[in-house]
Amino acid sequence: MENYTYNSFTLQLEGLNVSKDYVYPVFLFIFFSYLFVIVANIAIAVFVFLDKNLHQPMYLLFWNLSINDILGNSIILPRLLIDMLHPPSERLISYYECLIQAFTTHMFSTTAHTVLMIMAFDRYVAICNPLRYAAIMTNKMLVKLTVSAWGVAFVLVGILLGLTIRLNRCKTLIRSPYCDNAALFKLSCESVFINNVYGLTFTVVLFTGSIGSMVLTYTKITVVCLTSKNKSLNSKALKTCSTHLVVYLIMLFSGMCIIILHRFPQYADSRKFVAILYHIIPGSLNPIIYGMQSKEIRKFLSNLFESKKFLSS
Repeated sequence: MENYTYNSFTLQLEGLNVSKDYVYPVFLFIFFSYLFVIVANIAIAVFVFLDKNLHQPMYLLFWNLSINDILGNSIILPRLLIDMLHPPSERLISYYECLIQAFTTHMFSTTAHTVLMIMAFDRYVAICNPLRYAAIMTNKMLVKLTVSAWGVAFVLVGILLGLTIRLNRCKTLIRSPYCDNAALFKLSCESVFINNVYGLTFTVVLFTGSIGSMVLTYTKITVVCLTSKNKSLNSKALKTCSTHLVVYLIMLFSGMCIIILHRFPQYADSRKFVAILYHIIPGSLNPIIYGMQSKEIRKFLSNLFESKKFLSS
């Protein structure tokens, strides 16, 4: 039975419940996945920064997605790996570090949605208004969209955590692999009705806005492609939009799995693994999908390897 300690600044993470036989295989899987996420996304971010041919709205917006993947995974996964090497009783975390983790994981999820939404707007303008694309997607507009994507996420998540910070805590056990808002407000013995209402509203608004913008954008793009006889336009639309849509669906499906499993307490251990995969899978696949699909990034890599080969010879 859990002890009741009021407003303790030292919390205990339950972490992953992995049998001793599987601790190191799971540890190595998460470690190498994290390593790949960081290396791949840093590489994409550096490529976009260095190559002037990639200084286009589509790639600059994707750059935000890479930065988001780097930050989101770097706050969560290293701490998770350290905890896996300790027994449950020694998996201690300060309240303030727990707040940072919770803020980061919700910022990671929310920003992924908002960035993908403005990327959908960019694709809509490029395909439905190609002649006005340069006039609409100016540097000023790009800055506004980027600030909006991060700013909206910051405000929404700030309110979410602000409602939790106001609560007094009477428990110390975080029943998750890492800290999030739900795990934090469940430490309180006060009424969390307002937290549940705002959390539900937050989720509904985010998913409704995200899915709605995607449906509306791709419906208009589909109509333009079906009514247009321009094969070049249709080919470009299929190439760029399929990449964006695949990235979005991966992120959406991963997030929906966590929300659904929250409703089934008997699958708590499965939810923990899905919560970790939610960080790993999109962060791993995003640079692969965009990197392999983009002619400009492939060309940059080809030139880079050719110059290294020339220097070594």
